[in-house]
Amino acid sequence: MTETPQTHTPPPPNGADPAFAPYKPRSPEYRLAADALRGLRQDLFTGAFAYRPLPRMAVDGPVTRRLGGRLGEYASWTPHALIAVAGFLALLVTSTTHGGGNLGLLVGLFTLAPVVLTMVRPVLSFWASLVATLLGTVLNGGYSDWPWPPGAFISHLVVLAVVAIRTRPRTAAWTWALTAVYGFFAESLFGWDHYTTNTAPMLVVSALVLLAITIWHIRREAEQEVTAQQTVTAHERSRRTLLEERTTIARELHDVVAHHMSVVAIQAEAAPYRVENPPPELERAFATIRENAVAALTELRRVLGVVRAEDYEAPDAPQPTLADLDGLLANVRDAGLDAGKTVTGAVRELPQGVELSAYRIVQEALSNTLRHAPGASARVEIGYVLGGLGLRIVNGPPPEPSLVKPSPGAGHGITGMRERVSMLNGEMTAGPTDEGGYEVTVFLPVPAASEGDA
Repeated sequence: MTETPQTHTPPPPNGADPAFAPYKPRSPEYRLAADALRGLRQDLFTGAFAYRPLPRMAVDGPVTRRLGGRLGEYASWTPHALIAVAGFLALLVTSTTHGGGNLGLLVGLFTLAPVVLTMVRPVLSFWASLVATLLGTVLNGGYSDWPWPPGAFISHLVVLAVVAIRTRPRTAAWTWALTAVYGFFAESLFGWDHYTTNTAPMLVVSALVLLAITIWHIRREAEQEVTAQQTVTAHERSRRTLLEERTTIARELHDVVAHHMSVVAIQAEAAPYRVENPPPELERAFATIRENAVAALTELRRVLGVVRAEDYEAPDAPQPTLADLDGLLANVRDAGLDAGKTVTGAVRELPQGVELSAYRIVQEALSNTLRHAPGASARVEIGYVLGGLGLRIVNGPPPEPSLVKPSPGAGHGITGMRERVSMLNGEMTAGPTDEGGYEVTVFLPVPAASEGDA
């Protein structure tokens, strides 16, 4: 019988898992280098062969917007045309510096290919530019600028710029760094028989170009963030305005509804005394009606307490109706607005909610006239028809449009009108007139009296 010796490993401190006991924390320098290599792999290796065609340019700019038809369509291909022109310029310079011939054309094609490739595979075009530069210098065999001949200098600079535009600033930084590495090794290993080198000019010029593109990237992103924030702010402001208008309408209608419920409660309480010897069932029915009316009033006050602002003060005067329009017109005349009123149809008493909403719509429309068209005249037309009430408030153009100043208001007028009309299932249109004024047309449906009495 043999015994196998056993080795006991002391437990790790602080109760750690033994599988992770050998782990040692990495230094900040190591983590920084690892993150840098990871970023290099993501930017220049992962997805380097991805097909990313260059999109056409938008034609909604101040200049391209004026171009129509074929010219506008051709203008959208401007980025592609500029890249192609830069590539053919590099081809022409390369062919000239190599003395022409088949060799010059071949080396020129090497400088053209990476530039054209930026329109479909931008990351791959950078690596292709380094390879084409190396092949061009090997085939050159002369004592021209090293390590970038003139044509390759233009080609690689264009490739760096296009890649920086089509990718993010971090990718542009990596391409510039690898360009510097390529230039350093090319000068150190193969530049011993060349008297001049142009790595420093390449790095300086490309750094300036990439810096300008990076600033453009940052500015564009900032503009996009500001635009998005403004859109959100405008949406929230619109929602807040809508809620404020609905709250205002709820406060005003509270008095109208409370009045009706109070009348119901009082009539239900007094009804049994108007009938001699009423049956017990009738008394219980009226008592139930009164209890429900009082409960509804209590709940209505609670709802009003929820929507009421802290600084809200209930008005002492009753809510206005269409009978108070003459006083409103007198006030706006005192403020300098020449306002008139025309009434058509058989004037009759309408539900208090309709009367209040119609009065507020006219009031807001005249206020907008005072605010946006000072000195203009206004006309209020009220039409009593069988199916409801029609309103038309129209004003003329201001005598001096140049003197009209931007209004400091919050723009609640049209929103409040639409909310009141929508609450009553009505219809409303608002917009400028052909004469330069503004017109608000409203129809508020009102059930016939026979329907209401039934």
